[in-house]
Amino acid sequence: MSSKLVSYAEVERHNTRQDCWCIIHGKPILKRAGKDATAAFDPIHPRDIIDRFLPKELWIGDIDPDTVPAESQDSVEARAAKIIDKPPISAMFNSFDFEAVARQTLSPEAWAYYSSGADDELTLQENHEAFHRVWLRPRVMIDVRELDTQTTLLGSKSSLPIYITATALGKLGHPEGEVVLTRAAGSRGIIQMMPTLASCSLDEMIDASIDGQTQWFQLYVNSDRKVTEGLIRHAEERGAKALFITVDAPQLGRREKDMRTKFIDDAPDVQDNNTITRNSGAARAISQFIDPALSWKDLKWFKSITTMPIMLKGIQCGEDAVMAAKAGVAGMVLSNHGGRQLDTARSGIEILVEVMDALRAAKLDKKVEIYVDGGFRRGTDIFKALALGAKAVGLGRPFLYAMSSYGQEGVEKLIDLLRNEFEMVMRLMGTPTIADIKRSMVITKSLETHAGRAPRDALSKQVYQELRAPISSKL
Repeated sequence: MSSKLVSYAEVERHNTRQDCWCIIHGKPILKRAGKDATAAFDPIHPRDIIDRFLPKELWIGDIDPDTVPAESQDSVEARAAKIIDKPPISAMFNSFDFEAVARQTLSPEAWAYYSSGADDELTLQENHEAFHRVWLRPRVMIDVRELDTQTTLLGSKSSLPIYITATALGKLGHPEGEVVLTRAAGSRGIIQMMPTLASCSLDEMIDASIDGQTQWFQLYVNSDRKVTEGLIRHAEERGAKALFITVDAPQLGRREKDMRTKFIDDAPDVQDNNTITRNSGAARAISQFIDPALSWKDLKWFKSITTMPIMLKGIQCGEDAVMAAKAGVAGMVLSNHGGRQLDTARSGIEILVEVMDALRAAKLDKKVEIYVDGGFRRGTDIFKALALGAKAVGLGRPFLYAMSSYGQEGVEKLIDLLRNEFEMVMRLMGTPTIADIKRSMVITKSLETHAGRAPRDALSKQVYQELRAPISSKL
């Protein structure tokens, strides 16, 4: 690679479609033509992606550090003020507290990407509100002095029946990205699912793990199956313990909060404001490679290229759960993609009831492990899922918000809070171990009834940001 030094002024002169230079990590996209694109590049791409994929002949040289202008003091002070003004971590008592802080400290683009749901965001809200239609039946006079929250997930020990599920673009919330989640999961003895669309590379996340730490790999299937095969083989070689194939995203849902952020800025000087396409958002920008042709027949191929247990992430009905079990997968995640794909799809907790009934009827419920995600915020939520047949619960946004607000300490604090809540529920329900949690301990008669509205808790209402119509000429 060339060691030639290039001045910042020279880079600035090359700012057109026909002649576009930009800086990434000191190495000389269209809006940032002629400028330093590192800040825009880092939250979306792993740091090593350029070294792996960009032809060497496209490198111009290294930027001369003496010629780079200082960052605007106003922008630095604005970000610093948000950090200083946030409450101390000791003031965080639940997952909603972290979400409230993240809403105030994240950039508008990052908040829109993390918090957005599909269309009118009915499913996004239903994911949490559905838990309010499941009621508990406590048992009493049981010795609950000693509790055991440990479980085994796909052969790996976990200190709690929860895991950090795959979420994209961690560096939108924290400069270190997903490795923060890796370290927190390792310190608290839970499992991290590593995302395909992480800001960090797979190697960075695995290198950040501690000895004996379990990590899974979440896969978006690429239309180029050679790329997909390479990702799977590399994940297995590096020690990933399971493969989670996302099956609910043949097309990306319309996430209008995220999409609307593309309207905030004017078009670049080299592009006409009247012709620029403003309907993407961060999600669409990073997901064009996903294969819409993925089907059941592809499972045979996946099994032929890996020995990792295969889980299907995104099952949403009993029929598909039975088909998955018959196809010989290790299990499945019942999920509507965090309410980000098909609006008015049912919540994970409601799907769980139907799936377990279908698997029991087919005598397949003992052959697969069932996980569920979407809307989990409380220890009671976790308990209800386990009572209904889930082996474990995935949480995504809550950990992103904790990471964005307080880094590794925030993620560890949230895990501790969830542990404390879950242990309290276990005691009050008379269940000293996970095995003591039974189906008879929950009432689900109202779960499938959507005619009335369940009681809504004040905390989730406060942190939820309603969709807004455009209100200015720039929008």
